[in-house]
Amino acid sequence: MVVVVAMVVVGGVVVVLVVVVVVVVVVVVVVVVVVVLVAVMVADCDGHLTSGPPGSDRSAATGALLPLFPLRSSRWCIMTAEKSGPVVNGKQGEDGRDPEVSGSSKDGLEYYERGQWNNKIEFFLSVAGEIIGLGNVWRFPYLCYKNGGGAFFVPYIIFFVCCGIPVFFLETALGQFTSEGGITCWRKVCPLFEGIGYATQVIEAHLNVYYVPGPSSTLQLLHTELPWAAVGGPPRPHYWNTENCVDAYGENATNITNPNATSPTQSAEDLRWHRAHGRDTLGAGLLSGAGLVVYVTATFPYAMLLVLLIRGVTLPGAYEGIKFYLYPDISRLSDPQVWVDAGTQIFFSYAICLGCLTALGSYNAYNNNCYRWDCIMLCCLNSGTSFVAGFAIFSVLGFMAYEQGVPIEAVAESGPGLAFIAYPKAVTMMPLSPLWACLFFMMLIFLGLDSQFVCVESLVTAVVDMYPETFRRGYRRELLILGMSVVSFLIGLIMCTEGGMYVFQLFDSYAASGMCLLFVAIFESICIGWVYGSDRFYTNIEDMIGYKPVFFIKWCWMILTPGICAAIFLFFLIKYKPLKYNNVYTYPDWGYGIGWFMAMSSMVCIPVGMIWMIWKTPGTFSEVITPAAVVQGGV
Repeated sequence: MVVVVAMVVVGGVVVVLVVVVVVVVVVVVVVVVVVVLVAVMVADCDGHLTSGPPGSDRSAATGALLPLFPLRSSRWCIMTAEKSGPVVNGKQGEDGRDPEVSGSSKDGLEYYERGQWNNKIEFFLSVAGEIIGLGNVWRFPYLCYKNGGGAFFVPYIIFFVCCGIPVFFLETALGQFTSEGGITCWRKVCPLFEGIGYATQVIEAHLNVYYVPGPSSTLQLLHTELPWAAVGGPPRPHYWNTENCVDAYGENATNITNPNATSPTQSAEDLRWHRAHGRDTLGAGLLSGAGLVVYVTATFPYAMLLVLLIRGVTLPGAYEGIKFYLYPDISRLSDPQVWVDAGTQIFFSYAICLGCLTALGSYNAYNNNCYRWDCIMLCCLNSGTSFVAGFAIFSVLGFMAYEQGVPIEAVAESGPGLAFIAYPKAVTMMPLSPLWACLFFMMLIFLGLDSQFVCVESLVTAVVDMYPETFRRGYRRELLILGMSVVSFLIGLIMCTEGGMYVFQLFDSYAASGMCLLFVAIFESICIGWVYGSDRFYTNIEDMIGYKPVFFIKWCWMILTPGICAAIFLFFLIKYKPLKYNNVYTYPDWGYGIGWFMAMSSMVCIPVGMIWMIWKTPGTFSEVITPAAVVQGGV
């Protein structure tokens, strides 16, 4: 009894602390934003000013200096003192020491170049593998079913145009222009907003822990027979097929009276989470630099999805399922939750605000056309994949409803249920079904692995670019990958226990939630659109690709994207409901405290980073908040 009371008291204290931290962060963010806007309004200057004349003692003491707020001219001033020479086309000039030049040091370890993609196809497939994942094959179709069918495409397309493409292009172009990872790229553009980079990498670290246990646990179901094709009953063919497991789609489906009845595929889904073994991010981390791997992992899922689509649309009842998928319920557009779901789906599926696109873009050639062939085509490919996956799923759901004689709503499941009930049902009805079952689960594994490759590579790139002198020697980069993978693997083992799904839900709902991504997107847009300057960034892009993108993207960076993201973020906070597992289990207070701590661990990096940069910048506060303020080089 005493222990229970103590846990309740501790949980209450944690909740109070979390609320206090949230309030403090909100206040700090408001203050910092006001300071930034004031500084921007007085930033109408054309020269590079310092706190004193070039020959003064202060200038000599501080060495190479960098404005805290970038100026509208003098393009070289956005670069830090770690590359002290002149900058031409976003690259280091000959007068300064370029750390990317190979050489040897006193310890005898060779200092190697940063490297670039071997060809454009590797970049294209790597990005495609990152942004096209498990959410495309089940989350998007479910959201369409949940939010009015074809009517859901209205808010989805709006967010696709106003948020998805602009932020996707922003991050890719920023990485290509600076040739830096997810943290140092923001340091070069505007040191005051370097916290954006840290926030994205904290989210990335959380993803590296909890992303892979899902698809990797499908290895449990790679058998010579299909475990979900048979029901229980003595003697049960599988120990996880309990007496409640029945064939809900067989001849006697209408005579089922057991209120606790589950289908074989649902039982297999329970096994997938509760009996998962420790197959985690270790393998993904060791293979993170495999550019050739994406030729298989990024293309094979499309071939498998095409096979499932062809099989699905040829089943009886498929037409009704597709009609249910596309038929619009216009009345659902008045529900704000529909718009929130559309916005969060864009951010999830496009992998924006994670630093991945910046890291991948940083390995591009400087004159690569990252606008037309990369941004537009990849975004359309992503959304097109989600759309086609809906046909594959709902054609099978239509057949299942037709066979059972019930409405489609009765067989449609949320989240992972769509992938692990509809798809396996289609597999069981194909010739050589065990073979197709293996290929199907390989598809799920590949969808997860190629995303994980990029997640690990993004974090490694950020760390290596922060400390190039340390990690670009010998096999230190490989050892860093191994260390990160082992740590992620050990933490991820928690999710491979009997209660691991509860931990997984905490990570999924808080650590890398839409709330965190929206918060980062707001500040990314403000930084590029207002502080660094959208016109200035357009000039940089023109220097890279030879022309300026359509002006609408600039308006999105300045107004539409931060406005829409801020509206959704506020809606999240206002309509916040505590997480419940399967809408039944309520977490203890300390569980919610852990969740909010993980969420705040990324968001707090931005305001804290601003305060830290202002604090350590030489000069009085009035000098610091103006464009004339400077910080010591190498920050």
